[in-house]
Amino acid sequence: MKKDLFELKEAIKEKARQLGFTLAGFTSADPPESYPFFREWVAAGRHAGMGYLASERNLARRADLKAILPECASVLVVAAPYDPPDPDAPGVAAYARGDDYHDVLIPRLQEIAAFIEEQAGEPVPCRWYTDTGPILERDLAQRAGLGWIGKNSMLINPQAGSYFLLAELLIGLELPPDEPFTTDHCGSCTRCLQACPTACIRDDRTLEAGRCISYLTIENKGEIPLELRGLVGEWQFGCDVCQQVCPWNRFAPDHGDPELAPRPGIPPEEPAVELGLTPQEFNRKFKGSPVKRAKRRGYLRNTSVVLGNLGDGESVKPLAAALRDDEPLVRAHAAWALGQIGEEGANAVLRLALAMEEDETVASEIRQALGE
Repeated sequence: MKKDLFELKEAIKEKARQLGFTLAGFTSADPPESYPFFREWVAAGRHAGMGYLASERNLARRADLKAILPECASVLVVAAPYDPPDPDAPGVAAYARGDDYHDVLIPRLQEIAAFIEEQAGEPVPCRWYTDTGPILERDLAQRAGLGWIGKNSMLINPQAGSYFLLAELLIGLELPPDEPFTTDHCGSCTRCLQACPTACIRDDRTLEAGRCISYLTIENKGEIPLELRGLVGEWQFGCDVCQQVCPWNRFAPDHGDPELAPRPGIPPEEPAVELGLTPQEFNRKFKGSPVKRAKRRGYLRNTSVVLGNLGDGESVKPLAAALRDDEPLVRAHAAWALGQIGEEGANAVLRLALAMEEDETVASEIRQALGE
């Protein structure tokens, strides 16, 4: 070992900062304290349709980091900031307006892993993640001193707010851990609970995932429940509301990591135009973007709901075109949107579509939209 372990730890944190991670801390490979609570949350079905959270293999890996990397003795937790959301331009969550963070952050973690081996003068087993592996990363981040888990379930740093992305490096070296963040600075504030459009934030700092707009517009692969569509508002991908109202985000930097900067045209100025994206156009526009996770059918489903919530008669024409889309999921939500607009022109489109629709689920949506 070429360096003293404390010196090595500090050198690694400095390397992380040089690579753009504004927060960095170390914790041990001990089992996460929140694991029993997480298991109860899954057992209660609050993970909704995210079945991968409930698989026994992934549950076991979340309980013990050594099930992922047997040599794991330390964990480096880092954070990269992204631009805060524009309150006047909802549509796409702020973190998803730039390039896919996986493509940006994972190469940096790999560079840190190579740096560790170089400094240690010997091979060091490492495994890197950024929202990609079965670990309880906010638990690890709190233990590494990066912040506390707020009432909206987000990790909050008192100097940086919560507009940042977490990433982790599991390391086969026992490096000195940092002091955990033990204080809770939410106090009596309940702004996030009060502001959540779908009331998905529970009073135990967890979410009812099936009601969360981020889940509904991204992870959810089927229909958005009828009773929640009106609450989605203008969100086409994700949601920032609980962070926008958090007082601690007044300390968030005005601009985040340049490599995560927003792309032109995201969010779109005209949701109605997005509804006409062909599969090729969707893939081209969102290549290398987190938005691609929703796939075209999910994104157009969400966009249809947004247009229904806006209720603009000018949207009848693009929604009528969406009623001829190859995807039943898109047609069903376009029908709902036309029902929300409710003008005679919208109803005429719906009646014509009903006469031609062969998918019973879509036909049922059309009948409901017509009030039948």
